[in-house]
Amino acid sequence: PGSMLSVNEPGSEVWLSQARNPERKLKFTWELIRVGSSLVGINTQLPNAIVAEAVEAGMFPELGGYPSLRREVKYGENSRIDLLLEKDGPGKDHKCYVEVKNVTMKRGAGADDPAEFPDSVTKRGAKHLVELAAMVDEGARAVMVYLVQRDDCRRFTIADDIDPAYATGLDAALAAGVEALCYGCRMSPEKIEIDGPLALDL
Repeated sequence: PGSMLSVNEPGSEVWLSQARNPERKLKFTWELIRVGSSLVGINTQLPNAIVAEAVEAGMFPELGGYPSLRREVKYGENSRIDLLLEKDGPGKDHKCYVEVKNVTMKRGAGADDPAEFPDSVTKRGAKHLVELAAMVDEGARAVMVYLVQRDDCRRFTIADDIDPAYATGLDAALAAGVEALCYGCRMSPEKIEIDGPLALDL
């Protein structure tokens, strides 16, 4: 997925899992790569589940107070929201649309160098921003969650040199009331755990 910039060094130590479906074209899934002394999670199928489990466990205080959590719910123009949080009662926040993005890129090696998204042009990502803004316009909450599957970052920013249209789209979405969160992870071959929020440099 994407260009894999910063996580594509030849000869790196990687972890693979064998596909369970014998009919699948690719027999293995790339799970982790070691970059320096850190592990980076590659599998884009995991972030939605990680965030869903963390929300239900109360690890995202910004997304608390919703007794109902559903995944892959249709909305917008032929799209599916990653997580739809719901609660009873009137008010703007009775529904909360949550879009999750997997973040793997970090172009610098320093402790203060940020994690960045996206690592390639993402028209689909830009479309999601427009649809989230439309949900806010209809009276709901909408939140972008950037999940950094690596533990060597303190900050997060948008790679506007790679996809200026996405950066512009995020600015417009934030101005429309879409919220943005970024959380890092603690990584090991055995488990991936939410570590805490990263500073947003948007």
